[in-house]
Amino acid sequence: MAKVFVIDIAKCSGCYNCQLACKDEHCGNDWKPYAAPQPMTGHFWMRVTDHVQGTIPKVKIHYMPRLCNHCENAPCMAIAQNGAIYRREDGLVVIDPDKSVGQWQLADACPYGAIFWNEALEIPQKCTGCAHLLDHGYHLPRCVEACPTDALKFGEEDELKDLIQGAEVLHPEFGCGPKVYYRNIPGKFIGGTLYDPVEKEVVIGAKCRLISGGKVWTTETDGFGDFWFKDLPVGVFALVIEAEGFQIKRFDGLCTQEAVNLGDIPMER
Repeated sequence: MAKVFVIDIAKCSGCYNCQLACKDEHCGNDWKPYAAPQPMTGHFWMRVTDHVQGTIPKVKIHYMPRLCNHCENAPCMAIAQNGAIYRREDGLVVIDPDKSVGQWQLADACPYGAIFWNEALEIPQKCTGCAHLLDHGYHLPRCVEACPTDALKFGEEDELKDLIQGAEVLHPEFGCGPKVYYRNIPGKFIGGTLYDPVEKEVVIGAKCRLISGGKVWTTETDGFGDFWFKDLPVGVFALVIEAEGFQIKRFDGLCTQEAVNLGDIPMER
């Protein structure tokens, strides 16, 4: 039996309700033996981060709720002394607020930066999955309960297997075996706007082909003269643009380490 979180980035509106709900549940509330009170500032056991791609006017933004991954191979557990960090039968990883006193090294052990140091209490702290609620008849952590778009899911790994399929974890190269899965994390994009500098009009219906490593993506400019290639992997691309009555336009060496906005592109006749 293992509890997991599944987060659908496409459904996250960046309302921060999950972050606020976590604060409301843990700030000023002593839930020992699960957790001591969370400080009012400095700690984000659930943190929503915004990710902006592109440049004006072609900008895309998405939001990512981040929390402890309750890893299967948790690095923090490996260096904890006196059983200060333990894994529950449901898979949630919990820091014992009494046994962890003075163990500052645990705050640096998480490669995801999900463990915080409480200066006043001299203990490391993080998300508990609201284990104190689960053990008293509640079915969901506060963050999941507070999500208005149903972007956050929580439950048994077997029950959520359909959602987990095709999802990804953050930094799999760490080898930690995270139990927080993300769906629909946007890839990079290449976009631009075509226009006729003579007629001073946008070019509609132009054929756009993007090429990289033998793979080809195709699209057409819309009613605003815009074209978008979305959810691209990081790589180097060539772009070929063809429009009736205009010369072929080509761009080589487009690198998607960051999103690429080619801006306004004049088409010559």
